Amino acid sequence: MTEPMKIANKLAGNPTQDPQFKTSISVNDGKKIAAVDPRATRALISLMDMNAVLGGAASHYGGPAALAELMSALHAHVFHEAKSGGKQWFDLYNLVNDAGHCENGLYALKANYGMAGLNLNSLKKFRSIESPLTGHGEVHCFPQGVFVSNGPLGSAFPQTQGLAMGDAMAGRNRVTVTVVSDGASMEGEAKEAFAAIPGLAKTGKMAPYVMIVSDNNTKLTGRIDAESFSMVPTFESLKTLGWNVIVLEKAHDLQACYDTITKAIDMARKNPKQPVAIHAKTIKGIGTKKTAESASGGHGFPLKSPTELPAFLGEIYNGEAYPTEFTAWIEELNKLEAHIKATAVKDTGEKIQNGVASALIRARKENLPVISVTSDLPGSTGVASFRKEFPADSLDVGVAESNMVSAAAGLSKVGYIPVVDTFAQFGVTKGALPFIMSSLSEAPVIAIFSHTGFQDAADGASHQSLSYMAMLSSIPHVETYALTCSEEADALVYQAIRKTAEARRNGKVPPSYVFFLGRENFPKSYTAGLKYELGRGQVLFDNTDKYPQNSVTLIAAGSMIPETLKAAQELTNHKIGSVILNPSCLNHLDLALLEECLAKTNNTFVTVEDHQLIGGLGQMVCHALAEEGMSFRCHTLGVRGEFGQSAYTALDLYKKHGLDSESIADSAVELFD
Repeated sequence: MTEPMKIANKLAGNPTQDPQFKTSISVNDGKKIAAVDPRATRALISLMDMNAVLGGAASHYGGPAALAELMSALHAHVFHEAKSGGKQWFDLYNLVNDAGHCENGLYALKANYGMAGLNLNSLKKFRSIESPLTGHGEVHCFPQGVFVSNGPLGSAFPQTQGLAMGDAMAGRNRVTVTVVSDGASMEGEAKEAFAAIPGLAKTGKMAPYVMIVSDNNTKLTGRIDAESFSMVPTFESLKTLGWNVIVLEKAHDLQACYDTITKAIDMARKNPKQPVAIHAKTIKGIGTKKTAESASGGHGFPLKSPTELPAFLGEIYNGEAYPTEFTAWIEELNKLEAHIKATAVKDTGEKIQNGVASALIRARKENLPVISVTSDLPGSTGVASFRKEFPADSLDVGVAESNMVSAAAGLSKVGYIPVVDTFAQFGVTKGALPFIMSSLSEAPVIAIFSHTGFQDAADGASHQSLSYMAMLSSIPHVETYALTCSEEADALVYQAIRKTAEARRNGKVPPSYVFFLGRENFPKSYTAGLKYELGRGQVLFDNTDKYPQNSVTLIAAGSMIPETLKAAQELTNHKIGSVILNPSCLNHLDLALLEECLAKTNNTFVTVEDHQLIGGLGQMVCHALAEEGMSFRCHTLGVRGEFGQSAYTALDLYKKHGLDSESIADSAVELFD
């Protein structure tokens, strides 16, 4: 048998203390062992989330709250077994969390044990650029606590197949335990793994394997069976696929969780040829009545102010006194909120998504056959308003982005104008092949892909789409656009629908239109009287007449416009003028306008993008100009082969990666040195 290389394990070893906030579990020999108090986990999640919310970041309560008992029981057993046997826990187990929204619950658990370098103070910077505790578990930021990165649902689970296969090949009896959510179970990658794991295990190619499925029939937009379709047949199929299925009805009974998990591990060890699935019936948002009963299960964090925390934590603890450490933390949060309010600057912008919504609604009211096909994120992309007004013209395929684009292609073939939506990271990665096939099938689709680049700051690297231009711009018959404001979104999305309808009526095949946009607030428009037209760029600023011999063209995509406008003002301090060009269409540049701008700046320019330099705006601009035979001087600003990380705002990441206004201005100045 081939021996694997020895790779140093970066995971933190066994905890050296019992949890700070603990309860106890009865083990098989009648003894009791310490375990994390699930109430403390929920309380710590709430405190961490409030820190993030005050910083301007989104966060999650419902999912990690649902897993508190299961995670407490699992880790209590694993650590007890490792200590009893004199081994490190990671030599006995691979523990992987696929439910990325729930990673903050694991941060809280580890801090409770005082392991992986964590304590209560470590949790207070959760999701900030100063902390390794990213929105979802990421190895490159927190290798002491994360073995396999997660984030996009269903992305970590398939990797665990290789862990168990590798252990089997190496002759190790290590147990792989993976936690998966019901939402992740809708993804294609997860369904492939559902079938492959028992199939491979039956032929002896897998070490012992246990999967824990948290089933609460809840996703971001509401109850899964009401919003899309029931997952009951999927979970019933696990037995037919070859899983040994244990149904855990009381997944919020800590002792029941422990007994079920230890039973499943024992079964998997005794018969590695049949993996075990624990179908755990959880309640998303459990801990408070409001979150548990809400349609989304308290997916995000429901509180706006730390003044609400005492009542929230009081309900989690069923009216009992909660630890004084939490009271002290709340006091800190109250002071932080007061400081933020005292120094706050009013935000006068609005979401680009507003323009998307108005365009879709206007087109449908004109009787154009617009159909919304979503995969659980319409509230974040701007499509929710359309779906509310036209529910009969709205479909939800579940948490399944590939299937969303494929289904839309089919709708296109029979005469509809389908509009798909999700975060850019999911749309361009999971949707790339379906977009290729939709083009090959002459089935154009309109896409609204939001949270581009570092705009999804708090969720971290797994959600930050830094290759969005490159991944779709090279597909034939696909036009990609980076929207800068709601006014542009309203005009271009509406035009795309109209042009699609017109082409279809004339027997022609229109392209697919993909609109990329940010998450944060932006001005409604940047210049009065701008004309927006598909395939045409816009000049948003021009003071080159004041500096005819000393000016630069600044070419910025989408969300980078505000920082570029600030840079233009900073350049005046150096007596350098500038013209700011919004290319709008990324992969079919408005060369006439580009050359007109460059003529004013002696062919000197800087490109700015929250995207990898490879395959991005800078390369597309330089290539287009080189093909025209032009000579030029330039700097291209973008991400240089790195992943992002969590931060409260995108500006934190722009500064780190040299994309803020100061960096843009400095880069332009260097061209004149």
